[in-house]
Amino acid sequence: MKKLFIIAVAAVSILSACGTKEKTDAEAQQALQEANAEQLRGAVADRDSLLSLVNDISAGMDQIKRLENILSVSNAAAGETSSQRAQIRADIAAIQQTLEQRREQLAALEARLNKSNLTNSNLRKTIETLRSQIDSQAAEIETLRSNLDEAQARIGSLNQAVDSLNQTVDTISSQRDAARQESTELANELNICYYVAASSKELKEHNILQTGFLRKAKLLKGNFDQTFFVTADKRQLRIINLHSKKAKVLTNQPEGSYQIVEQNGQKVLQIVNPDAFWSLSNYLVVQID
Repeated sequence: MKKLFIIAVAAVSILSACGTKEKTDAEAQQALQEANAEQLRGAVADRDSLLSLVNDISAGMDQIKRLENILSVSNAAAGETSSQRAQIRADIAAIQQTLEQRREQLAALEARLNKSNLTNSNLRKTIETLRSQIDSQAAEIETLRSNLDEAQARIGSLNQAVDSLNQTVDTISSQRDAARQESTELANELNICYYVAASSKELKEHNILQTGFLRKAKLLKGNFDQTFFVTADKRQLRIINLHSKKAKVLTNQPEGSYQIVEQNGQKVLQIVNPDAFWSLSNYLVVQID
């Protein structure tokens, strides 16, 4: 703009020196006015650019505040997803790029104003204020990036802790299930009982009952046939149908813990006190002849 002014003045001087009569003082004045008008239009354009930049920087601050609020809420809720964090990173990068563009615009505008005769201290103060605001926003956005990185690191650490806890819970659950299974198997084993109701002949054949001439009878001695017995659960066994009109308990089940009754002409053994009934032996031998 200053160049236009110098060119106009130089043109007037040259024409006057040459003594050209066609170029009057009025024409020289017109050239000077045109040069000043050009400078004025440039100054107005620069002013408008400066005002636009002020609005842009203010909008940038609003963007940064919005991101700060998002990060604050996300950290408090600890529930942001990876896609949300990626979007925040993208927004931060976009704002950083925009700030750099505004810094370049401000520098170019300052250079033009320095060449203009219309610049003043107020404009320079405005430029310095805008530069300071851009620097401040750049620092804030860098802080946001740092906070986001720290939040992501904390989330990673928490995820590892959760995974570790899940593994511990799985291990404890497996151990608990194994202990329960072992306890159940042990309880089942402790509650196994065996009974048989057979004739004297059958009991002898399976070596459950041993007798002889002038010899005391022996019950469940030596290598008797375990497979001849019925296996049952003490906790569930209450009634044994003997399928016979006669019945005699040979094993040492306590009296009063059971009773033998008749149903439809057949003997039935009823266990009335299971704990006492099986307290001395897990075997029950009933002779039915």
